[in-house]
Amino acid sequence: MNSASPTGIQVHLQLGDVSAQIAQVGASLRSLRIGSVDLIAPYPLDSPTPSCSGVVLAPWPNRVRDGRWDDEGTARQLAITEPKFANASHGLLRFTAYDVKESASATTLSATIFPQTGYPYLIETSVTYALRADGIDVTHALTNRSATAAPVALGTHPFVTIGDVDPHELVLTVPARTAFDTDERMLPTGTRPADAVLRDGVRLGDVSLDTGFTDLDRDADGLVRHSLTAPDGRRLTLWQGAGFDVVQVYTTDKYPGQSLAVAIEPMTAPADALNSGLGIRRLAPGETWTLQWGITLD
Repeated sequence: MNSASPTGIQVHLQLGDVSAQIAQVGASLRSLRIGSVDLIAPYPLDSPTPSCSGVVLAPWPNRVRDGRWDDEGTARQLAITEPKFANASHGLLRFTAYDVKESASATTLSATIFPQTGYPYLIETSVTYALRADGIDVTHALTNRSATAAPVALGTHPFVTIGDVDPHELVLTVPARTAFDTDERMLPTGTRPADAVLRDGVRLGDVSLDTGFTDLDRDADGLVRHSLTAPDGRRLTLWQGAGFDVVQVYTTDKYPGQSLAVAIEPMTAPADALNSGLGIRRLAPGETWTLQWGITLD
């Protein structure tokens, strides 16, 4: 049964003892649970989405400096949506109510990015959430309906947890070789080697992060796997497939109802990519780009 809230209709999915809730606004993965254990940090139904939790970020993730970017020689000016740092942040669909098509254990949400100030392209987007016995698979698609090639990037913003464990005691692993340095506006200034402790695993309570990473190690099947491991050995894995070559990791003690929360954010491009070109894909007219990621617990 679906319900309404400040984040629109809430789509409830169920497959055995795996359940999820998807918010219509932002196509956000609002909750994921196996049995009684939360894998996505929950927040009150009657509140707006905190800290962009679970939202799809398109046609760019993260920030664009001053909202300005060079579109192959044409200057573009986006609306400033992060007044604190005077940036355009997290794309154009964060507050969009998606069209919803659902079944018992899966749902597809669709939204169109229409030509607008600073982004004169027509992009059809969709995201499909499909439950599995040990978690969830997520598939994104972007199709360029413009008459010319369109620059796109995509990210998502899930806050992950193992909900019956003190989050400070979870061990975080991020298989990254390179980190992005940032200035006081959280915009990239260069790169440095990523701290090896993240590849080995670090207690979540011992780190404070709002950092983008790249040069991610992929397993033999082509997937990047980040993890949170509980003291009893249970492991949440967030995997990201081809095209997701960047991850942002963000910790906060201000997430509602959580003493500590961590977002592990698969992204195709880092902050200010519309200016740097890093990770930006120019879709030809009619071309579709498909991307996948997911969460499991073992």
